Amino acid sequence: MNETDDLPRHEGLEARIADAILPTLGHLGYELVRVQVSGKETPTVQIMADRADGAIFTVDDCEAISHAVGAVLDVADPIKSAWTLEVSSAGIDRPLTRAKDWNRFAGHVATLELAIPQDGRKRFRGIALGADADVARLKLEDGTEIAFRRDNIRKAKLVLTDELIAATAAPQTPN
Repeated sequence: MNETDDLPRHEGLEARIADAILPTLGHLGYELVRVQVSGKETPTVQIMADRADGAIFTVDDCEAISHAVGAVLDVADPIKSAWTLEVSSAGIDRPLTRAKDWNRFAGHVATLELAIPQDGRKRFRGIALGADADVARLKLEDGTEIAFRRDNIRKAKLVLTDELIAATAAPQTPN
């Protein structure tokens, strides 16, 4: 898998923002988890990131990213009107946007929503089994293992459980 295979998938404005900020985030030692833009009159640009070294994400990290990314977006000007920037960690019940996330959290409960129904359904819940560049896999509650094209996943995230809390409380090792 090459480096670009594991980038979060974005479209339109969010993709332009991601493309603009990725080099800066990488230079600062962070990885992009997700860009999300919401609102119409004064849009909010939400940047969700992880530390590349696997260390705990702090308020200082949010501040560093906010200053650097804010400057990049001021120059790139992807939104022609006023906008607000929010920077956060991915959190415990994080979105699963990269194959790396699916693999790191394999064995934990996740939910996903598809853009186009599969097997007559758009929403699924089960145990994450991992992913590669093209496919993410879940073991459903009935024991069925199912693969989903990653480009068809509208959103996926971990479900907050005691097991997830315990796993994320353990010291992280860099990948």
